[in-house]
Amino acid sequence: MDVKSFDRILAKIIKAEPGIKKVILADRTGLTIAHVSKFSYYPVDVDGIGAIASAVFCASEEQGKSLDIGNLNIVTSEFDDGKIFAAQSGQNGVLCIITDKDVNIGMIRLVMKSASSELDKVLTEFLGEKPPIEEVGEGEEADLKDALGELDRI
Repeated sequence: MDVKSFDRILAKIIKAEPGIKKVILADRTGLTIAHVSKFSYYPVDVDGIGAIASAVFCASEEQGKSLDIGNLNIVTSEFDDGKIFAAQSGQNGVLCIITDKDVNIGMIRLVMKSASSELDKVLTEFLGEKPPIEEVGEGEEADLKDALGELDRI
């Protein structure tokens, strides 16, 4: 699994509607996994925006659970010059789309819904991968035991 899979899906999202400026995929803890931007000169703190979008989505989801009003579909923040949409992407992701103020909201909802299942598969695989563990050689094992012994004496 590589990040190019995310980039391919996010690129498809950003091309779906002319008003989309940036797409960010974060996990539910707020870590940005991938992002694409339509304009290279559109400066954004991607990690910060991804973290905030994830936090806002998760907080809104908790509100809904507390009120027993069902599952959260989408969080929309409307500003003078643009909109921010956040939606769950599978079990572990939050998809954030930043748009201009005149974007077709129905199209954004449709794009987010259709991309969610595709992203869910890739995200589940990505988060389920275990990093490779290097085997320690006999000489390295002895060095490691000596170092641990030194720490115990301190």
